[in-house]
Parts: sequence; structure tokens; C-alpha cells
Amino acid sequence: MISIRVKSTLVAILALGVYSAYADTSKVGAGEGSLDVVAWPGYLESGASDKNYDWVTGFEKETGCKVNVKTAATSDEMVSLMNKGGYDLVTASGDASLRLVAGKKVQPINTALVPSWNTVDPRLQNAPWHTVGGKHYGVPYQWGPNVLMYNTNTFKTAPTSWSVVFEPQNLPDGKPNKGRIQAYDGPIYIADAALYLMTKNPALGIKDPYELNEKQYAAVLKLLRQQKTLTHRYWHDVTVQMTDFKKEGVVASGAWPYQVNASKTDKQPIASVIPAEGATGWADTTMMATGAKHPNCAYKWLEHSLAPATQVGVAEWFGSNPVVPTACKTKAPGGSDFCSDNGFARYTEIKFWRTPQAKCSLKEGCVPYSRWTKDYISIMGGR
Repeated sequence: MISIRVKSTLVAILALGVYSAYADTSKVGAGEGSLDVVAWPGYLESGASDKNYDWVTGFEKETGCKVNVKTAATSDEMVSLMNKGGYDLVTASGDASLRLVAGKKVQPINTALVPSWNTVDPRLQNAPWHTVGGKHYGVPYQWGPNVLMYNTNTFKTAPTSWSVVFEPQNLPDGKPNKGRIQAYDGPIYIADAALYLMTKNPALGIKDPYELNEKQYAAVLKLLRQQKTLTHRYWHDVTVQMTDFKKEGVVASGAWPYQVNASKTDKQPIASVIPAEGATGWADTTMMATGAKHPNCAYKWLEHSLAPATQVGVAEWFGSNPVVPTACKTKAPGGSDFCSDNGFARYTEIKFWRTPQAKCSLKEGCVPYSRWTKDYISIMGGR
């Protein structure tokens, strides 16, 4: 068993005003036989969708840890599931990770028990979305951009701006975009609108899409209310979104590379681009629940998650980038140049998801995530 010695060391978590008890983990023992994980769709494949993409079955045979996966469509859903308990690990994005730390739902990781930790991209090892008070609350897993997915029959050349999903206009096929575009069903999408306005209206002075003062925030909400009149649907289910592109006439939307890859596999006329304004994105971290019932299996998975075969399989299947740079030199199951295809070299162009806080670099303070949540729900409801 893992020997855990809990110390009542109270540590201030950034400016969140909450505290967490540290867990000092000394060693990894035999697995408990089971592992319960909350993950994004496509993140833990066992060959059921395609036998060439399986990084779970081998782990189960090697460790005796049966992996049980609960998929989540949004970060808010992940936080909700972790709040309810019963899970060992979660592949949290930056708009969920600090909320989980603040809520004491995840515990610090002893990186000494993850032998491959030193292979993690240095840019991610101490990333602020999982590193708090000098402690690592997880192991980086994958990262990537939120791309603009489009129908190539409608767009003979790739669109160059996010305006096609934010501004009323006729698309290249001569038809209006109204009813043919989608937006993401999550408050963090407010940052996408803010990112667009950074270029569209520089006079607003937005420097960081996750740090908005009241004036900037009001302008972003105005844009989103305009977008509401254009949307076919607010998507969160990847399968539903792909069906909408295939059968419901949707031709443009922000999306994850996963939907792009899956649609191409289905021989749909789909492609993607990072427009001129750049993109928001996600850098996901595998975090361990504070009350994990299977900590040995969890630590075994954390190490397995960094193995080249795992990193390569996830990256090519999902359309993401590995957190282990040397994985870019490993042959992928499908033979693609996945690091080049998925934008590994464009790291600095991505504004990675993180939970907005009232205390920020703006002297007047920032609109907090609680407001983002309330207002975005209202916008989606047509208010």
C-alpha cells in the first residue's frame, strides 16, 4: 500500500483565500485492482473505437488495475463529478484545476513516485494551473488549441477570422451564417469572445482574455448576445456536434481537434484552422482526488500516462499535443506527423484555459468566474 502521512500544513492557495492539507506519499505498492477516472472523450481508449488505439488494456494487464472511465463534456461537469466523489483521477483543464485545488478535492502529487516526470515539457512542469504553493497537484497529460472547425464545401479556402461565428455575415457560399454556426456550452467560452475582441476592438485594451474589467466584460457580453441570434446550438457533446455538421447544416464552430479527426475518419468535408486572432486552448492535468480509494493504481496510471506509446496514441487520436516532447519522434499508430499537424510549435499562440479570478493583474480588479457562469447561462437562455 501507499504509506500516506498527512501533515496539517496550511498553505494559502494563490489569492483564493482557502487552505489545503498536504499529503506526503512515500512509495507505491501493489494496485488495488480498480481505478476510477473522470476524463474527456477520447482520452482513455481501450481499442473499442479502433483496435490500433489502445493504451488502457496493456496497463490493466500489467498492473491488475481495471480502468473505469466516466466521460465529461465540460470542465463544470468535471468539477461537479469530483465534488460528488467516488473517483480517483480526473483529466482537468485549467478552467477546472484550480477550482478543484481550492475546493480541496485533489491532493498534491509526489513527483518522485512518477519516474518519467523529468521527461515532461519544462514549459508545463510548473504551470500555474496545477502548481500551487510549490506543490504539484497533478501530472500534465495533453494540450492543444480550440480550433475553428469548418465545412470545406462551404469554405473552399480556410476562414481567416473567428468573425464567421461571431458576426452576422454571408459565408462564401452566399448564404447567411445565421443558424449555421455553433458556440461552446460553457462559461469559459467568454474568453473566446474576449480573444476575438482583442484584435477586433483594440481600443478596449484587453490584454488577457481571462482578465476583464467591467467595461471590457460588458463589450464581450454584447458580442455574445449578438452571437446568440446566429447560433444553431450551444454544443458540449462531441458526437452531437459532429452529427450537426453532418446532417443539420452546421458549417462553422469552435471545436476540439477530436471532432475534426473523427469527422475526417467518417469521410466528412471537414477541416480546421487557428484564425489570425489566435485561439484559446487547454493544457490538461491528471489530478488525484483527495479521498482516492485506489491511490496505488492512480500512481501507476500517472506514470503510464507519460509513456511514449500513451502520449503518441492520445495525441494522434484526439488531435492534441504530447506533454513529453520526445514523443514527437515516436511513430504514431496511424503514421501521421501528429506534432506538426496538431500545432506543437504554436504553444506560445494559445491562451490556455484558466479560471478567472476577481484578484488579477488589473488594478481595478477583474470580473470573477461566478459572474461568467451566471451571465453565460442567461445568454444561452436568450436573456
